[in-house]
Amino acid sequence: METEVGLDGLGDLALNIILSKLGPTDTLRVSCVTKRLKLSASEDSLWAQFCFQHLHLSTPQDHQGNPAPSFKAAYQLWREAFAMYPWPLVKRVKRFWDKLKKWLSNNFPEAEATLRRGASESDIQQLQTFLKVKLPLPTRLLYRFHDGQELTVDEHSTASLGSSLGIIGGYSFYHHLVNVYLLPISQVIVETRGLIRHLGFSRRSKYIVVAASSTYSEKLFFLNCNNGQLYVGTRNLFTVGEMIQCVPNTLLRSVHDLHGDQQQDGMLLWLEEHGRRLENGIIKVREEENLRSISLFPELPPLCSTAVTNGVQVRASAVFIPEFADLEGEADKYLFAYSIRMSLLPEGCIINGTTFSSCQLNRRHWIIRANEDIVSDVNGEAVIGKFPLLHRGEDEFVYESCTHLSSSSGSVEGSFTFVPGRLADLKGSPFEVQVARFPLQLPDYVF
Repeated sequence: METEVGLDGLGDLALNIILSKLGPTDTLRVSCVTKRLKLSASEDSLWAQFCFQHLHLSTPQDHQGNPAPSFKAAYQLWREAFAMYPWPLVKRVKRFWDKLKKWLSNNFPEAEATLRRGASESDIQQLQTFLKVKLPLPTRLLYRFHDGQELTVDEHSTASLGSSLGIIGGYSFYHHLVNVYLLPISQVIVETRGLIRHLGFSRRSKYIVVAASSTYSEKLFFLNCNNGQLYVGTRNLFTVGEMIQCVPNTLLRSVHDLHGDQQQDGMLLWLEEHGRRLENGIIKVREEENLRSISLFPELPPLCSTAVTNGVQVRASAVFIPEFADLEGEADKYLFAYSIRMSLLPEGCIINGTTFSSCQLNRRHWIIRANEDIVSDVNGEAVIGKFPLLHRGEDEFVYESCTHLSSSSGSVEGSFTFVPGRLADLKGSPFEVQVARFPLQLPDYVF
C-alpha cells in the first residue's frame, strides 16, 4: 500500500528543489502554509538561485549596486524599486545592460566608465513634465539603469573633435567624423527644447533627442514617445524635418502597456541589436592615432568581403550614412561610406614563386552598382591621394571613402594595381589585387 508524503515529510534538498521550480512569487505564497515551509522558503541559498536566474546577481545587492544583507532582501529590494514596471521587462533591460557592460569591460573599459548611475523616477518625471511627453516603458527602464553617458574631452582630443567614447560609435571619412553617445536626461531636456523650436515642430510634438554625435559632425537620434519608434535626422532635418526610422515598425509593441509582457520600443530594440553586433564581433573597437572608438564598419561576412591575391589581403565593408541622405532627391538619395583595409600577409608578396617583403599600391579600379546596374566605373592613381607601401606582417593600411547611390542597395568591387618592392625601386612587373564585392544597403537597423 502506497503512503502519501506531504511537503513537510520531504527532505531539505528535495524541498529546496521544489521551491526553486515554483519561483519567487509562489514560494512566498506556500511559505504561509506551515512553519516548515516558511523556514525552507527563507533559505538564502534558494534566493541566491532566484537572484541569479532572474537578475544574474552573484552577490546580494540592490539596483544601485549597494550591498544587501541577504539574497532574499536583495530580491525584495529589486522588486520594490521596479514595482511599477512589468517584471519580465525589468529582467530584459537588465540583461541588455549586463551584456553590454561585460563587453565594454573586456574591450572598451574607458567607455564603460562614462556610463552614469541610473536615473530616479523623479528625474524621469521631471523630463516628462518639462517636455510634456510620456516615455515608453522600455526607455524609462533603460534610463533607470543608466542615465546616459558622461563625456569629457580627453587630453588627446579637442573640443571640435569631441569624445571617442560613445557607446554607439561611428565612423570617419574625409572631413566627416561621427561618434554617437547616449544623452543623459538633463541633456535630453536641453537639446530637445532647443531643437524642437529650431526645427519648427509644434509644441505637441512628442519627439525627444536621445543620442547624438559628440563631434563637430552633427548626427541626431529622436525617440517618438507616442509610438516608440526611433528616428535619425537626414541632411534635410533642419529644412523639412526629414528623418529615417531606425528599427522595423513591425517589431514595436505595447510601448505604454503596464500589464503585458511583450513591451519593446525602438530604443530598446536598437540598443539590443547594437549589443548583439558587438558581442558577435560584427563591429569592433578600432584604434587610430592613440584614440580608441567603436567603428560601425562591419568586420565579418556577408557585410565585409575578404580577398587575398599574391599575399596581399584586402578587406572591405560599407555603412549607410543617414545624416547625408536626401530622400527628396533623385540622383543622390543615399550616401554610403566604405572602409578598405589592406595588408601584406606574413608570408610576403609571392609572384611566380618569388617572394617579396614589400609591395606598393599604384592604381585603383572601382565598379559601383545601384541594384545590379553599373553606375560608375572608375580608374585612377592612388587612394585618397596616397600610395600605401605594405610590408609583410605589419598592421593594415586603412582608408575610408564614400559614394552616393540613387537606390537603397548596390555594391562595390574592383581591384588595386600593386608593384613588388616600391614604386621608386621596382622589383618586378605590376600585378592586380582583387577587392571582392561588398554590399551597399539601407539596413533594417540604422545606426
